[in-house]
Amino acid sequence: LIAMNNAKGIPRDRWFAMTRLDENRAKAQLAHKAGVEVTAVTNMAIWGNHSSTQYPDFYNAKIKGRAANEVIGDESWLKQTFIPAVQQRGAAIIKARGLSSAGSAANAVVDTVCSLVSETPSGDWHSVALCSDGEYSVATKIDASVNELKEERELVKELLGK
Repeated sequence: LIAMNNAKGIPRDRWFAMTRLDENRAKAQLAHKAGVEVTAVTNMAIWGNHSSTQYPDFYNAKIKGRAANEVIGDESWLKQTFIPAVQQRGAAIIKARGLSSAGSAANAVVDTVCSLVSETPSGDWHSVALCSDGEYSVATKIDASVNELKEERELVKELLGK
């Protein structure tokens, strides 16, 4: 936000904030629970902010092409363990190490850049925080994570109805 507010010559629609660290953490949690590689988890959406208020959306996530909640088969775990674990992972790492997860954050930067410059696999998406113009009941000029299709550069609006 600091850079965006001080670089008035760059249009607001060119700015985004990363939520890929949270997306990667969510994918890792689902993969571990399902006993699969992280690359088997797709369509992982992170809604909201990089904080304990974010919502890792397991309802739209897929594991090997199947609905994650069907593969996991334990909605209680998804709601009571998975969501809080993703929301609080950063704080847990700081508590355990006394430091943030700089390596994971750096990896998330690389993943984000790769997603931005590469074609998104058909039917998949990645999460970034975009400036709001009031969409989705998000306050104007606030960054909130939404899902984006690289190939079309449009928000994945149909997910909000679920």
